[in-house]
Amino acid sequence: MSDASIPAGGKLFLDTNVIVYALDGADKRKQARCRDIMTAAAREHRGVVSTQVLQELYVVATKKLGMDPRDAKEIVASLANFEIVVVTPPLIAEAIDCSVLARISLWDALIVAAAESASCAVVVTEDLSKGQLVRGVRVVSPF
Repeated sequence: MSDASIPAGGKLFLDTNVIVYALDGADKRKQARCRDIMTAAAREHRGVVSTQVLQELYVVATKKLGMDPRDAKEIVASLANFEIVVVTPPLIAEAIDCSVLARISLWDALIVAAAESASCAVVVTEDLSKGQLVRGVRVVSPF
């Protein structure tokens, strides 16, 4: 990836907000940036998402963006090109521990736990503090 804020090498866990911005034309700058990140992650075989991200994406795409459910389903299916982390009860238990220890929401902790389980170097999100290191995973803002 050409942007210095996203480290070269290693897997990238893409949070739901990155994918939503890539779909949402309301802010063309953010849309272009997130599309570039997703394209590079796919091209370089570095992209990782979780079943949580897929579920959240469907809800946001249909509710907030007003997308037709069939179109949203196709977009969710297209993300199967990325590595998918399945959220399991043991992963949820890890996320609960992470939430308590790192003092972050359970939902953010589940993203971190999923990224950690896939050996991701980075979580690309705007939801956590830029540069924060949680369980060995670095938080990088897409912007």
